[in-house]
Amino acid sequence: MSEGRGRQIRVEGLERTYIKGSTAIEVLKGIDLAIEAGETLAVVGPSGSGKSTLLHILGTLDRPTRGRVLLDGKDLFRRPQVEIDRLRNKDIGFVFQFHHLLPEQSAQDNVALPLLISGANRGEALERAAQSLSEVGLGNRLRHLPGELSGGEQQRVAIARSLVMHPGLLLADEPTGNLDPKTANRVLELFLDLNATHGSTTVVVTHSRELARRFPRQLAVVDGRLEEVTGA
Repeated sequence: MSEGRGRQIRVEGLERTYIKGSTAIEVLKGIDLAIEAGETLAVVGPSGSGKSTLLHILGTLDRPTRGRVLLDGKDLFRRPQVEIDRLRNKDIGFVFQFHHLLPEQSAQDNVALPLLISGANRGEALERAAQSLSEVGLGNRLRHLPGELSGGEQQRVAIARSLVMHPGLLLADEPTGNLDPKTANRVLELFLDLNATHGSTTVVVTHSRELARRFPRQLAVVDGRLEEVTGA
């Protein structure tokens, strides 16, 4: 497992502006942030506040307009694009609100997919997928199709898939948005447990301050800027 492999993140003067017609929309307005290797935190804010944009930039799915993102001290976006793509595929795990599982593939096959894409042989990929599913409590659901699983179970398959490459950075964008409160709590507890087991630096975006309070550190995106949440 990847215990102790968390990545350190430094964000300096991060801005993101989108151009829509003749209008410039400032989403992020100069964000500074330090996340230690292996740290786990929640980012809260209402819909449209920019929290997902921040997460996408951290995961290289988007680029900043200005500012820098340092990953283990190296400027993330000054790397060649092929290196950025390789990093995203091998060392950044993503979990989204919608699990994006392939409906005709079993849970095990869905989780094995990133390994197969990276060139692992099928036997090794399936074995590691089974281990990852066992970690999230689905060791007895390997051959089930997504349609045969509950919403919470499907999201746990997505989490297992995000962890199967043993990423140093795990990013989750509203991972409980489609779940009932009880299941949402279980999924967030799972993130905390897996962080303790693997040591992956973990950032979870949520609109729910109640759920965010489960995390040891909370940040809020307010008017395009980032604030530490204290006294929660």
